[in-house]
Amino acid sequence: MKKRVTGIGGIFFKVKDPKASKEWYKTHLGFNTDNYGSTFKWKDHEGNDCTTQWSPFPEDTTYYEPSKKDFMFNYRVENLVELLKTLKEEGVTIVGDMEEYEYGKFGWILDNDGNKIELWEPIDSAL
Repeated sequence: MKKRVTGIGGIFFKVKDPKASKEWYKTHLGFNTDNYGSTFKWKDHEGNDCTTQWSPFPEDTTYYEPSKKDFMFNYRVENLVELLKTLKEEGVTIVGDMEEYEYGKFGWILDNDGNKIELWEPIDSAL
């Protein structure tokens, strides 16, 4: 594989009140928030449009399971199908099945400490 991770796609974390957290960050730090959090738009070194997502989740979310942590990182990847195949061959735990949406493909793995990691092959133009 030529490239694996190409950047940070998102930062997800648990909070007591996601709505209040989004409002605090909007008011005090100028985040442009919506129902999902805040989407930061930027360009890569080749001038392509890219995004990184910042999202507070409710404390009782099950989205990070089987990890017991209060956070989950999302990494941008170049070729998710190939990467998941390679990671499986390397003995990495794959969590669930790959999912595909208009804004990209998603897959999940566990790192060596049991942290769930979301891998995203983005279609930034959809955002």
